[in-house]
Amino acid sequence: MTVTETAPARPGLCVAAPRAHPRPEGQDHYTISEVAAYTGLTAYTLRWYERIGLMPHIGRSHTGQRRFRNRDLDWLAFVGKLRLTGMPVADMVRYAELTREGEHTLEARQELLEATRRDVRARIAELHDTLAVLDHKIDFYADARRASERA
Repeated sequence: MTVTETAPARPGLCVAAPRAHPRPEGQDHYTISEVAAYTGLTAYTLRWYERIGLMPHIGRSHTGQRRFRNRDLDWLAFVGKLRLTGMPVADMVRYAELTREGEHTLEARQELLEATRRDVRARIAELHDTLAVLDHKIDFYADARRASERA
């Protein structure tokens, strides 16, 4: 399985449908500005991702312009999800390096993602606790306002 392929969803997991590619395979050559518009990332960020090793090798046109493919869009979508988890950039780069090294790194990649999942679950628990405090305060103020309106 490659980086952009996904395993079948397990029951109980949230799995969003992948975003459709703007162009079909074989016609999927995108400029950096097209990718920036599609992903919401800046051209500077895309170049930086490539420079630090977060992006795989990006093909070039005969004039030296970057030519992104659908698989690059898929990778950027995945990187976006990793960013949302709060994964440090260094860990994302390490994951990208492990991916390029091949299948013998599957265990290390899994461990990295499992550690990130633990962190995300801990953050979710903290947010649930925070939400409970906010709900309590909101209820307190609503009750206080109702009481003052009756008086």
